[in-house]
Amino acid sequence: MPTLAPPAVTGLGTLYVYGIAAAGVRAPRATGVAGSPVGLLTESGLCAAVSPAPERPRARRRDLLAHQAVLEELVAQGPVLPMRFAVLTPRPDALRAQLRSDAAHLKRQLDDIAGCVELNVKGTVVADCLAELVRRDEQLRTLALRARRRPGYDADVRLGEALAKAVRREARRAAREVLARLTPLAVRTADGPLDDGRVLSTSFLVRADDEPGFRREVAARARAHRDRLALGVTGPLPCYSFVEARPASRPAGR
Repeated sequence: MPTLAPPAVTGLGTLYVYGIAAAGVRAPRATGVAGSPVGLLTESGLCAAVSPAPERPRARRRDLLAHQAVLEELVAQGPVLPMRFAVLTPRPDALRAQLRSDAAHLKRQLDDIAGCVELNVKGTVVADCLAELVRRDEQLRTLALRARRRPGYDADVRLGEALAKAVRREARRAAREVLARLTPLAVRTADGPLDDGRVLSTSFLVRADDEPGFRREVAARARAHRDRLALGVTGPLPCYSFVEARPASRPAGR
């Protein structure tokens, strides 16, 4: 029979959903969003960590931290399919039905991420290689020479635009080299959004035992490309980028 623990969350309507794990994990001790107790709704060998849904979930710092703290307690016990902030399910029975119907799919995903963590690597453009770029790029040398011989607004703008383009090109090249070195160290990768300043944003699903080696390689690449690319790694994180958990839910406010 499906169960819901602790009793304080039994019989509620709309629930806030934190994540899905295998049945048998302990209910998190951490207080949930809006200071609510967190319980486990269990069905078909799975459980969903839930709490009473606040009337209007808002991305306030304390609630974001509470959401993360609940997931961290679950992750410490085993693989978890994490939900993004402010995912709600309208009724406990709807969530139970979804756990039943998607049980095989969800269990496969839990198996896929077992023993793994998510590490996110971002790379941003740095402009410490300007002198080297001008030295080896004929077009840049020509523009720089013209700007020195006939200084003025137009010449400065053309040179500045050409330099910015060259710096981004070098940073993107460095980012490709970083990806080529890091990808073989991961089980899977997932790309994130890029812009003119951020030329690398990739999440890596890494076996927990391989995390130290992965971090060493990131540090080595950061040193090797420090004049073109500023690298940073965030994690370990719940495996947000590598799951497709789809409870009978909706983001708050929709």
